[in-house]
Amino acid sequence: MNSNPKVFDSPIGWVKSHIRQYVATNGKKGHNWRGLQTLLLTTVGRKSGKLRRTALIYGQDGSDYLVIASNGGAVQHPNWYLNLAKTPAVEVQVGADKFTAQARTAPAAEKPRLWRLMTKIFPQYDEYQTKASKAGRDIPVVILKHIENNGKD
Repeated sequence: MNSNPKVFDSPIGWVKSHIRQYVATNGKKGHNWRGLQTLLLTTVGRKSGKLRRTALIYGQDGSDYLVIASNGGAVQHPNWYLNLAKTPAVEVQVGADKFTAQARTAPAAEKPRLWRLMTKIFPQYDEYQTKASKAGRDIPVVILKHIENNGKD
């Protein structure tokens, strides 16, 4: 992904704390956050080229992981989404499992079904979409497809 091993965690205080606990315990603490399952997503900064890590609620569709680029319903997409839109090769940690994934935005034909899967997990996404829609933003569903490493670690 990037030869620079330094990873910069979210600058948001509670998210940074969550990430540090997740990493320190190899996912034992932090994977389950307030009754929701979370993963760690590391992207390459689209401007800086630095590795950027955040924690996100996730769902699954078969072997794929799903995350929502809600940004709380803000006018703009979250930075992590803008990063993976430019460089879709990402690193993911789910509990103790760490892997490389290819990220893609769900196309219009897939999105309704995947959105329903995610709103069953976190119904507040519907409120976020209503808020974002007022500003003309459609919140993306991101599909993270595990990339096989052919036996290499």
